[in-house]
Amino acid sequence: MSDMTTRVEPALTQGNRQPLAGYRATHFKWEAAEGVATLTLNRPERKNPLTFESYAEMRDLFGRLKYADDVHAVVLVGAGDNFCSGGDVHEIIGPLVRLKAPELLMFTRMTGDLVKAMRVCPQPIVAAIDGVCAGAGAIMAMACDLRLGTARSKTAFLFNRVGLAGCDMGACAILPRIIGQGRASELLFTGRAMSGEEGERWGFYNRLSAPESVLPDALALARDLAAGPTFANGITKTMLHQEWAMTIDQAIEAEAQAQAICMLTEDFSRAYHAFVAKSKPRFEGN
Repeated sequence: MSDMTTRVEPALTQGNRQPLAGYRATHFKWEAAEGVATLTLNRPERKNPLTFESYAEMRDLFGRLKYADDVHAVVLVGAGDNFCSGGDVHEIIGPLVRLKAPELLMFTRMTGDLVKAMRVCPQPIVAAIDGVCAGAGAIMAMACDLRLGTARSKTAFLFNRVGLAGCDMGACAILPRIIGQGRASELLFTGRAMSGEEGERWGFYNRLSAPESVLPDALALARDLAAGPTFANGITKTMLHQEWAMTIDQAIEAEAQAQAICMLTEDFSRAYHAFVAKSKPRFEGN
């Protein structure tokens, strides 16, 4: 081991690394086992609305995930029969109508920072969506990497129903890339709900599950991802996000560099030796 390695590794452990499997959440439920964390919006009696505090805590938690080495995939779900009804009418919407422009901009930047943190954390995020998925809840679902829904899922970007523009938290940039410009325009202009079958057909949902199976299915998918080459998965997520702003030539060069880095990992070597031995590779994320 080189002198540089001897000095750098303890610094990383003491400084940047932030184990999060044992994190104790205040405004939602957080559980983790075997590299998979489950974040549950836990106000089922009101269809799991968001508050100023839950927004801020999720923003900070997803921001810390880039330094966590004990969480390799995240499942986002709502308690009970619904995913999330959006911002709490009494705890968010009511106070907002009394604020001035500078304070309102602070709030909208904070909510946008939640989406940014979800997009740049290296862990794939799988949403398990049943029932109501509306407003900021629909935005959070949109910001996830993979989405499992049910036939009774109702996803609605409700902003114009309350006199606001549909361009909230990145919706006008991200939603068209998922379902297409025309379909996104319809949902953002009208605020109507997209059914589960429609969402699957349009590509918003990767697949539909039975209501009682959507969370187990999302957890199974997340476990598969966590058991894979997690460093490489993080690179894939990064490139999926960054290549939106690249030309094809830039993307090809960026992917060449990214793939060369992945070829230096032990997981790449493990996969080769497992193939030669006709066995299944055991990835360790390094």
